[in-house]
Amino acid sequence: MRHYFTAFLLCLGMTLTASAQETPEQDSTGLPGDNFSLQGALDLFKQSASPEAFEKLLNSPDSKVNNLDLNEDGNTDYIRVINKKDNDVQVFILQALVSSTESQDVAVIELQKNGDNNAIIQIVGDADIYGESVIAEPAAEEGNAFNYTPATHGPSAYSPEGIVVNVWLWPCVRFVYAPAYTVWVSPWTWVSHPVWYRPWRPLPWHVYRPVRYAYARRYVVVPVYRIPPARVIYRPVRTTSVTVINRNRVVVNNYRTTRRTDRYTPNRTYSGGRQYQSYAPARADRGNATDRGARMDRSTRVDRTTRNNDRSGERAGRRAAGKRKRADRGN
Repeated sequence: MRHYFTAFLLCLGMTLTASAQETPEQDSTGLPGDNFSLQGALDLFKQSASPEAFEKLLNSPDSKVNNLDLNEDGNTDYIRVINKKDNDVQVFILQALVSSTESQDVAVIELQKNGDNNAIIQIVGDADIYGESVIAEPAAEEGNAFNYTPATHGPSAYSPEGIVVNVWLWPCVRFVYAPAYTVWVSPWTWVSHPVWYRPWRPLPWHVYRPVRYAYARRYVVVPVYRIPPARVIYRPVRTTSVTVINRNRVVVNNYRTTRRTDRYTPNRTYSGGRQYQSYAPARADRGNATDRGARMDRSTRVDRTTRNNDRSGERAGRRAAGKRKRADRGN
């Protein structure tokens, strides 16, 4: 009996060990976006003094934000930063160099100054890299947030009222809104890299995952575009790579087919303590409304039929009574 118990404990230990080893893989989608932290990119932008410094941090192995190898050459891809501006709205395109002829947008940082001392920011992951557009922004912390309403901060598609972080005090934000600032367009190309850049081999997922999710604690994924004009600026200049699209076509299509359509459910709280309403009506709700309407219609028809039958019976009774009276008078 003791030998059976010992064998059971050994089997249980091996099972738990195997499960622990498989756990880091469970939240990997297999998409290229697994290897680039949107939250980490925002964190580096917060730390940077300028867009140029931001680009340097993105391409530093110590930051561990970029783990992309889109061209599968065994080295991480260089990410260059391209700034576009229209009045108080700015976008910073994070673009991977895939080959001498191709580049692929990874994400876009959208920034808007909406007051003398107010600015809001979001980062949007490219749909070809993340399977869909993934939007992240800083989580609300004490002293750095203000109430957002479309009436006071401009129109925003799908945007409920909520709390948005004021990023005006971030050094890079102050820098790009200075009067003397000139938009930054990275001069580096596939054949020309900065002297300080040294590519490194991508980390395996089980090593990269803990670092990636360490950044996610201070940022939140949301279903809301807060800066619609930024989409207008970015759309004409979006860059995609045929090589990247073809290489990831199967995994991206599978993700889009199998992803849950109720990703943002009503009254569900995400990190940062915010609550978001679903921007797509629930099918069940629509069905229930239809059923309720049908039931009401059927009930109304039944009531009308009953009333009509009662009235016909009353008229028939009155006619029969009249005939009897006339017959009595005749007799």
